[in-house]
Amino acid sequence: MTKEEPYRRGMVVVAHADDAEFGCSGTAAKWCMDGMEVTYVLCTDGSKGSSDPEMSSGRLAEIRREEQLVAGRVLGLKEVVFLGYEDSMLEPTLELRRDIAREIRRHKPDILICQYPNRNLMDTGYVGHPDHMAAGEAALAAVFPTARDRLTFPELLEDGLEPHKVREVLVMSVPEPDKWIDVSSTIDLAVNALKEHASQLKDWEEAEGWMRERRRKAGEHHGMEYAEAFKHFHLR
Repeated sequence: MTKEEPYRRGMVVVAHADDAEFGCSGTAAKWCMDGMEVTYVLCTDGSKGSSDPEMSSGRLAEIRREEQLVAGRVLGLKEVVFLGYEDSMLEPTLELRRDIAREIRRHKPDILICQYPNRNLMDTGYVGHPDHMAAGEAALAAVFPTARDRLTFPELLEDGLEPHKVREVLVMSVPEPDKWIDVSSTIDLAVNALKEHASQLKDWEEAEGWMRERRRKAGEHHGMEYAEAFKHFHLR
């Protein structure tokens, strides 16, 4: 049996700045520490997430963009890509699928993390954000079959972007995960990256406590001090 090549490149596709920090930044930091090139792809401009009556959408988009760039430097990301779709209006359109597929073909990730494409009604106090579901569905559709198939969106070929097959997909925030990644060595980096999203954190101590406790619970039955949980798919 031929030994499989180790992963060299990773990608995280999410709707908003801070989504990855809340959901999978320990894993992203671990990949970076292991020498992988990791790219974030943010679908929206983050222009709606404020209750401040003095805040404009344009100013908020700029603030959140800078927050994400700084958080990316904390984690050691190779690049952060901003697709710029309007916040809170995201739909799993063909255009969004094509734009994510473009970044997959450009950066050629071996493994990709995305958001859960369904509404999770198991939690209390939170019913899910429609942008998260749209980003998850579009990312999965971009992975398979769009980024892989040569004849889909021929304009990508015209731009010199050859098809690419992602080897593994991890879906975060799923109700029934089947893969746990030990982030005990990177939990502090993950927390520090989240801290950079100051515009979204009303109570920093509460946010940090929630983040650590969620990862502690994910790891407690798997011999890990802190873990991030996913549904995983090895693609044929």
